[in-house]
Amino acid sequence: MARPAGPTRLSPPAWLTAGFRPAPTPVPWAAVGRAAVALSAPLAVGLAVGQPAYGALVSMGALSGVIGDTADAYRMRILNIAVPQLFGAVGVTLGTLAFGHGWVAVAVLTLVALVSGMISSIGAVASVSGLLLLLNAVVGAGLPMPDPWWKAPLLLGLGGLFVLALTLLGWPLRRAAPERAAVAATYRSVGELYEATGTPAYDEKRQAVTASLNQSYDLVLARRARQHGRASSLVRLLAQLNAVIPLVEAAPAAQLRARLHGPLSATIPAAVRELADAVEDEEGRTGAPVLDLPTPERPAEKAVDHALRYAAAVVHRTEPDASNVDDRLGRPAALRVRVRRAARAVLFSEASWRYGLRLALCIGLAQALVSLIPVPRSYWVALTVTFVMKPDFGSVFSRAVLRAFGTAAGLLLAALVLAEVPRGWWDVPVMCVLAALIPAFSAKGYAFQTAAITPVILLLSDTLNQQGFGLVMPRLYDSLIGCGIALIAGYLLWPESWHSRIGDRLADAVADTATYVACAFGGLEDQGRRLRARRKLYRDLSTVRSEFQRALTEPPPTGTRAAAWWPLVVAVERIVDATTAARIRVSHGAPEPDPAEVAAVERELRELAQGIRASDTLVEVRSELPGDENGVLAPLRQEVSAARAIAGPDLR
Repeated sequence: MARPAGPTRLSPPAWLTAGFRPAPTPVPWAAVGRAAVALSAPLAVGLAVGQPAYGALVSMGALSGVIGDTADAYRMRILNIAVPQLFGAVGVTLGTLAFGHGWVAVAVLTLVALVSGMISSIGAVASVSGLLLLLNAVVGAGLPMPDPWWKAPLLLGLGGLFVLALTLLGWPLRRAAPERAAVAATYRSVGELYEATGTPAYDEKRQAVTASLNQSYDLVLARRARQHGRASSLVRLLAQLNAVIPLVEAAPAAQLRARLHGPLSATIPAAVRELADAVEDEEGRTGAPVLDLPTPERPAEKAVDHALRYAAAVVHRTEPDASNVDDRLGRPAALRVRVRRAARAVLFSEASWRYGLRLALCIGLAQALVSLIPVPRSYWVALTVTFVMKPDFGSVFSRAVLRAFGTAAGLLLAALVLAEVPRGWWDVPVMCVLAALIPAFSAKGYAFQTAAITPVILLLSDTLNQQGFGLVMPRLYDSLIGCGIALIAGYLLWPESWHSRIGDRLADAVADTATYVACAFGGLEDQGRRLRARRKLYRDLSTVRSEFQRALTEPPPTGTRAAAWWPLVVAVERIVDATTAARIRVSHGAPEPDPAEVAAVERELRELAQGIRASDTLVEVRSELPGDENGVLAPLRQEVSAARAIAGPDLR
């Protein structure tokens, strides 16, 4: 007998609670150890020499280095730590000079916020640099720093250099290990992709391959930019990474074949995993590979067999021919060229100015508020705004909510420490434990990172101004005020915040898909151009997915509207796979498609892109595209028609 329905159980909406679920990521134990040493050792030295305030400033600089140490390759880690430290030194200098000058400090921090926001849109290193520029300026303008003015930037810089030195301890022994591990991980992800052909897990594995390829190329090309043609280990790694591209391209054809004729032989993913082991164990591989593969019969099977044998030959080759190693995605431009491009992007980008003005408005309001209301040491208001308004941390709305809850949790822990632990040498083991939590919790999500960083900053602040337990409640009020300013002045007052940007970015991806179709069947066999078009397209789709995940954390109606785009995102990805599969089949014996059929598919895709970009209602549903039902482009035409059907008048 069925039970009578009880009262409806109230629970918070998913868009609000998504950030409170910890991400299933492993604990980075090496980073945990570095953070514990980097933040506690300066405190111990400061206490030993009778200058605990100096030790606290060095630990603050080390905290910035710990937050910025997010790269894998050593050269990128140098940039991620050293460059932001320079901006942080400039920021704390400006803040120190403006300390105690009332409205002058308001004007200085507002201008620094404008610059910080504008440069944050350039890239990962610039984003961290902009964060530290503003963060240290706020701290310098809110806390008394030791005289003369140059001591604070010097001590903060020493903390960053200490983290950098700890990070580079393994460089002599593991110089290329991060790059080699990334390339091996790419091979393993390709093995999992082949294992998933013909199953519902294929799409998820394909996305993992795309992310792994992006990471591997970023790591290898970042080092190779300054060592082109000279470092044999990098030449070998790049050759091995390039060799996996034919395997990735053959996967969509293998997926189509598996759906029609059953799964692939288990020897194929096993062979790819063996190649991954050979890449990672560079010293252990000897001789030519032994591949026991089934005899290929269909074009897709021939493509997989050819790609696997080619990859095996490259991986097991002792010295690859450097003259035949191309960068596939193009070598990174010279540093001066990239700096010039970045400067143009900052000065002439509407998005850059718009975000800079939003951040400047919020910081100006926060600093003006604490100047008008006599709240001691209330730099925490502007500090909260700085973290909440970061453009690449996700939704402003969700960050404000997560920041409030994370700060409350962190303050609870800080209250226990400040109330029960006596000041002095006990600060060193306490800081060692608290600092270790930062990298461990940062990988779990923004709220967890905030909860870990808050007690560390409060303990260091107490060392500087000796307020003790009296710091706790004012910091909670300041955090709530800062979150409120970010929500009102940085979110509600800007109508663009209420709308999803998925449509525009998806329209760009569809237009790039049309270009990719033209490259694949345009009559000119330019493999490099086709590969670059495909890689650019998958990066576009990765951006769309990131924007989609960000939009889902927004309150209605933004999140609800964003969810409606998802079927079309999946449809576009399937179009790309169908195009690649058709190209592989043609390259291994299938007849070339009719140029008129190719032109019709390209035209439909460009019309779809225009419809997505032009209006919220998109385009009307079209009938099936004409063409040979047994031709090589038949699956592609079906996917394009399905995408046009999804893009109906109800999708907004």
